[in-house]
Amino acid sequence: MEKNSSENKIEPMRKRAGNTAPAGKGYFYGSSNTTLSDTQYERLRDAIISMDMPPGTAISEKTIALEQGISRTPIREAIMRLHREKLVEVVAKSGTFVARIPVSALPEALIARRALEGMTVKSAARCAKRSHVLELYAVIERQREMAELGNIKGFHAADENFHELIARIGKLSGLWQLVQQVKLQVDRFRVLTLPEEGRMTMVVQEHTAVVDAINAGDEDLACQKMEDHLSGLQHHFPHWIEQRPAYFIHDIDLDDMAQI
Repeated sequence: MEKNSSENKIEPMRKRAGNTAPAGKGYFYGSSNTTLSDTQYERLRDAIISMDMPPGTAISEKTIALEQGISRTPIREAIMRLHREKLVEVVAKSGTFVARIPVSALPEALIARRALEGMTVKSAARCAKRSHVLELYAVIERQREMAELGNIKGFHAADENFHELIARIGKLSGLWQLVQQVKLQVDRFRVLTLPEEGRMTMVVQEHTAVVDAINAGDEDLACQKMEDHLSGLQHHFPHWIEQRPAYFIHDIDLDDMAQI
């Protein structure tokens, strides 16, 4: 028996009205497919941020390619990404080097962090449940352990986890992404300060004060404690800039920084 020909007809797609939302399930293309260039970028970036490769360190595409057993193309792509982030300097006829830290970038980054993380911590104080607070205290305990071991890398990793967790608890993870973009130069500077005697212990105490305020549900106090914590770093600017002048681009006077 023949089927009615009308059953085999394909209905034409109807045009969607300009003021209606698209139908169907939507998604964004993610970055799950990590390329060789991505891997080299992350490796170099981590080495620069951790100061394993301090400012002025020469970067040789050829040497890295031989060490990694890969072609120079992904390394060149990674270096160009780092150059755009101002973590690498390409000097004509001289070579490629880990970039120096612009002095002007330090106070600017702190201003941005205070504004953004003031919002995340206030939201965390408003939204935090008991389980969230315990999770924050656990991160602080991990920092304390890293401090006792003198493990700077482990301490810095826990510090990142602490601030990211506050943003997540406050349901403002997108702001943490913005913070990460503006604080690259400050991160390098922070690593310089961590070996100072008592520095890591002080950070632990400041973090504890922030979480105590979150636990109390006091938004204004949490914001103030976070601002105190972030602002404290600027007191270390003059000492380390004078101790490691070759690490910095001296594009503003230290006296100007004191006014910010």
